[in-house]
Amino acid sequence: MKLGIDQIDKYMYLFEGKKVGLITNPTGVNSELESTIDILHKKVNLVRLFSPEHGVRGDIQAGEAVENYVDESTSLPVITLYGKNKRPSKEMLEDIDILAMDIQDVGSRLYTYLYTMSYCMQGCAQFGKTFVLFDRPNPIGGESVEGNIIQEGFTSFVGLHPITYRYGLTIGEMAEFFNKEFHIQCDLKVIPMEGWTRSMFYEDTNLAWILPSPNMPTVDTAFVYNAACIFEGTNISEGRGTTKPFEFVGAPWLNAGKLADIMNGLKLEGVVFRPVYFTPTFSKHANELCKGVQLHVTNRSTFCAVKTGLHLLEVVKRMSKEKFQYLPAFSERGKPMIDYNTGSDYIRTHDFSAKEVYQMWKKDEEEFKQKKEKYHIYK
Repeated sequence: MKLGIDQIDKYMYLFEGKKVGLITNPTGVNSELESTIDILHKKVNLVRLFSPEHGVRGDIQAGEAVENYVDESTSLPVITLYGKNKRPSKEMLEDIDILAMDIQDVGSRLYTYLYTMSYCMQGCAQFGKTFVLFDRPNPIGGESVEGNIIQEGFTSFVGLHPITYRYGLTIGEMAEFFNKEFHIQCDLKVIPMEGWTRSMFYEDTNLAWILPSPNMPTVDTAFVYNAACIFEGTNISEGRGTTKPFEFVGAPWLNAGKLADIMNGLKLEGVVFRPVYFTPTFSKHANELCKGVQLHVTNRSTFCAVKTGLHLLEVVKRMSKEKFQYLPAFSERGKPMIDYNTGSDYIRTHDFSAKEVYQMWKKDEEEFKQKKEKYHIYK
């Protein structure tokens, strides 16, 4: 199993005589855990670093924006691509011929690194730069597709393009998809992996798991992320501020045992629910005892995260009664977070049935599954 960055010596011709910028974070390492920053610093003319959410060294918490700074290890300038400057400007790309990217994503449309990639590809198209993507595995596999496609008017930095929740493409394949389907048309070069197949989950690669962000500590987290992330748009804790973000879901007023019984009674495939009590150290309900459930995935092949999240939201909402709230919009012009997370306002504006909503979304799944196959680099 070789990552894109492991293959760099085969692709050195792309970098000869070029000035290079690099978008990366702590996941940007080769199979021997050597930093992509250090590899490029030795092998090519690396002149600038670009930071997505959480920073190039992963020391910035979710949602925090920082000003541009200097990387201590290399003394290279770091340009922040999160906060007010999500899209690279002409000035940011000056004196750069190639903008490269090496970041591990998690297989969810809600994860912002995809859209940092998209904005950078758009910048490269606009200002005549080459975009080079070092490919990495999709940790939750390259086959399954889940959930709806974002409706027009509901795009955001947690869903910039009309794609499904779970898309079953590597980040390199997604770069190809974005470039053609959304007419970015940049000069794109994907440096592929060797030895990865679509049926692989992350542990099958024998690669070390490095946190892509502070609240994605394990591969297990990546599998439940598409289920529990829907709670970000509510006053229910999705486990941020605990050691099990997105595996824990709860609130101070819930009955943990009853919630677990109801959820297990639904007999959702590949998952069981355990009553759990937790006290977040930050985020929602900080320093308050929350009662809820832990999602234990028992079969990754049959577990459907999006369906599970919809059912859990429906049950928690009914149990919470008047205490349940969708969080308001961040600004007057914005929409509530739940709308951006779910790609429409249907969940917020309807007394929804999870079963009916998921059946509605199946059409989108089938449509996307057929479309994505054109961009498969791997079998």
